[in-house]
Amino acid sequence: MNLPVDTMRLYRSQRDSARIPVTNKYSILGFISSGTYGRVYKARSLDEESRLYAIKKFKPDKEGEVITYTGISQSACREIALNREIKHENVISLREVMLEDKSIYMVFEYAEHDFLQVIHHHATGLIRSVPVAVLKSLMFQLLNGVHYLHSSHILHRDLKPANILITSKGVVKIGDLGLARLVQNPLQPLFIGDKVVVTIWYRAPELLMGARHYTKAIDCWALGCILGEMLSLRPMFKGEEAKLDSKKNVPFQRDQVVKIVEVLGTPDATKWPGLQSMPEYQNMTRVERYKPALNNWCRGKSLSAAGVDFLSLFLEYNPITRMTAKDGLNHKWFQEEPIPTANAFATVLPTNSYPLRRVSNDEATAMLAPTASRAPTANSTYNNIPRFTGMTGVATGMQMGSGIPGGSAETIPARKRPRLE
Repeated sequence: MNLPVDTMRLYRSQRDSARIPVTNKYSILGFISSGTYGRVYKARSLDEESRLYAIKKFKPDKEGEVITYTGISQSACREIALNREIKHENVISLREVMLEDKSIYMVFEYAEHDFLQVIHHHATGLIRSVPVAVLKSLMFQLLNGVHYLHSSHILHRDLKPANILITSKGVVKIGDLGLARLVQNPLQPLFIGDKVVVTIWYRAPELLMGARHYTKAIDCWALGCILGEMLSLRPMFKGEEAKLDSKKNVPFQRDQVVKIVEVLGTPDATKWPGLQSMPEYQNMTRVERYKPALNNWCRGKSLSAAGVDFLSLFLEYNPITRMTAKDGLNHKWFQEEPIPTANAFATVLPTNSYPLRRVSNDEATAMLAPTASRAPTANSTYNNIPRFTGMTGVATGMQMGSGIPGGSAETIPARKRPRLE
């Protein structure tokens, strides 16, 4: 059956409008960073708004020295599908997805800073600690975003300072959902899909003990590690990672375990049920025993007694008793002065402002180099990626305008509610 002329004309118009090369919509300003799955570039839109964006280009698959096209990888499809469903002020926003010459591009809103940059700025500058007002505002917003993800049944699985972005207006944006997984009715156990998750310094004890089943608590451990790094301006548990063997088996991360027990003490099996049955328990028993020393570690740092309690609750060995992001938002530390603000940089003087993220111009022109001999074409695939049908009723988390999780005005007393004006 032939389609009406008007229908075909509309179809061709929509098809052709989607075949716009990336460089016809964006001016590439520079290279930001690279990772396992791709490279990230800074770009400016060529429309009237001229807004800044971050464009993530996925690396093509390689077979020997030949680059082959095998379609959209599982990890890319998962990241795109998750980002399409997410909408929260403290999680980075996806604008569109483009396919050009068998390369996939994800276009995100741009953030000028990140947690790692803030840490480096203070570690090398005159002010050798993150101001408490800035620290609490950044952590409050970070927990706000994590609470939203967890309420939406999403595990981030790679929370670390480099993946937590901040806009010029002091708004935290959780980025890089490349390892994120939907945990509501997953198609397969999490361990089967990815044997190694979370950068080693932020990896939870249950993962280090070889747990085959894990929960949102792994993200909450990472929150504690991030706070510790913001306080000390260096990774709190900086262990040497033991690499996978020739058979891709995950080795016991002894050095990382040592770094943790030196501060938190040797875990007590009576307080962590199931510890003795974990695959790496026997290896852990060979590690020298230590007494808890977190209070000593916190001395001399910008942390009140409530702050020490806040940190310790995220660094609980037992994932069941470890504090959740939701409970963290209601912790008494956030009710002490200074109260968190919607603009984390509100109290930062212009003379002490944070530098912008480093952008290299050297590799910008190479971003869109064609990987095949044919002329490049582009397709906007944003509306063609399948949605996660399981994500019904995506949670709103805590909107900064309300000041409390889920929008209830009863959780935090009005006089102690974060200042959001």
